[in-house]
Amino acid sequence: MVILWVNALLAGTIIIALSIIIHLFGVLPTRLKHTDFATAERSAVSLALTEGLPESVFFSPHPVFIESIQSYWAVQERQIIPQCIVRPRNAEEVATAVGILKHEYEGCTRKGHVPSLFAVRSGGHSPISGAANSDGGIVIDLRLLNEVVPFEDDSCVVIGTGARWLDVSTILDQRCLAVAGGRNSAVGVGGLTLGGGISFFSPCVGFVCNNILSYEIVLANGTIATASEVTNPGLWRALKGGSNNFGIVTRFVARSFPSTDVWSGFLYMTASKARQVIQAFHNYTQANAGIHDEYAAGPLVCFTYVQKLGVQVIATNLVYTKPESWPACYAGFARIGRLWSTVKVRSLTSATNELAMSSPAGLRQKFITTTVKNDHDTLMEIHAEFEKGAKVMRRVRHLIWTLVLQPLFPVMAKKSQPNVLGLDTRTEPFVIVLFTVVWKDIADDELLDRTTRGIIRDIDHYASSKGTADPYRYLNDCDSWQRPFDGYGADNKRFLQEISRQYDPDGLFQRACIGGFKLDMDDHA
Repeated sequence: MVILWVNALLAGTIIIALSIIIHLFGVLPTRLKHTDFATAERSAVSLALTEGLPESVFFSPHPVFIESIQSYWAVQERQIIPQCIVRPRNAEEVATAVGILKHEYEGCTRKGHVPSLFAVRSGGHSPISGAANSDGGIVIDLRLLNEVVPFEDDSCVVIGTGARWLDVSTILDQRCLAVAGGRNSAVGVGGLTLGGGISFFSPCVGFVCNNILSYEIVLANGTIATASEVTNPGLWRALKGGSNNFGIVTRFVARSFPSTDVWSGFLYMTASKARQVIQAFHNYTQANAGIHDEYAAGPLVCFTYVQKLGVQVIATNLVYTKPESWPACYAGFARIGRLWSTVKVRSLTSATNELAMSSPAGLRQKFITTTVKNDHDTLMEIHAEFEKGAKVMRRVRHLIWTLVLQPLFPVMAKKSQPNVLGLDTRTEPFVIVLFTVVWKDIADDELLDRTTRGIIRDIDHYASSKGTADPYRYLNDCDSWQRPFDGYGADNKRFLQEISRQYDPDGLFQRACIGGFKLDMDDHA
């Protein structure tokens, strides 16, 4: 009888697992038809780009144009149709494109018109509409700039802005090397790195941006420059979290280090374990505040509601950047009963691929974030807001509503080189709170936007009243209306504005380049 009961339990667990996996990965992505791509009349600037870069400019319905649009991660970006796609093959072609766009921008501003001319794309993995696409404008698609070339002495790696982190880890795994890079293999190098970037290796070496030794960048005047600790050092620091406000970065030189396999995977638990999981997360974060195991990454604790199945599940991602199973630091999570687990020793590429599978492309997507101190009552209140959101949005078709908690420790901000994130004075751990939403129908956009804004507002209000609020907002998780640079601190924001005036005095990347978070230059004209 006991054996039959155990077999029935295992069978039920497998059915639940398969149902969730089929739902998560079996929803067909939205793909636009060729008839959705209107052929717009070509503007003077697009004709100038075609003349200057005859082999690198593409219009609808050219297959390169269609592929570029269809390859954005979020449907919101796929539904924006630019006038043309520029696919530069090297930094010189990027410089040519910027020179042409700058000439057009200057002509328009002389006439009193400030146009939204272009957008810049690396991996195209942002959920924000218009982050890397331009309705009726120009898109500079950097995905051909995807080189990954380790130095002969294995001390550094040259990485093209258009590469994905899968490209990077695939090559470095073969050489038993790693860099501080993305945790999701499908994410592009450029956006993550310029937004600061959190890595599995951040407890050991700091943020992704802290490990960039130099940048190759095309400035607003069309020149190709290098930014490093000794050449353009102010620009070098500004690029460490300053996003796309200073030019188009075409290449990074990242510090590399020896690395073999990692231990990683997910623990899947029922929703009834929420209180235990939050307690384990809080204890882990508090215990590691002073003496942190630099090989322990995360954890990422995810609470997910799947509308189609009407169920909630908890998935906790654990990573240890050495091939050691169940390190002592994760004992609190090991003691919680689970349905199943995928944790094992594997390559870094395998670990990042697993996270990429959890967020498939081709659906409507939203991120929204806040930051709080590691306070147990605040974390429980945040989970209550997650439950409230699930009730409000339960009728949204194909909804996948997730709360993600991840700790940040002060040591991460102090590793390697300086940045502009404003975290170097922190003395206690804090928690990045991320809500992600996946859904299908555009008709639900307004409800989801209103609901998620309200939830963030309520969390911030609660945390402020309890003294557990924190101004930092992780730029790569922000929604379009959020203001991550305010959270960097007044001095750092002022510094970014000064660097923008120095390298882009006419404001090309503030006014004519759409997408990304801008620096509010008019605040200090």
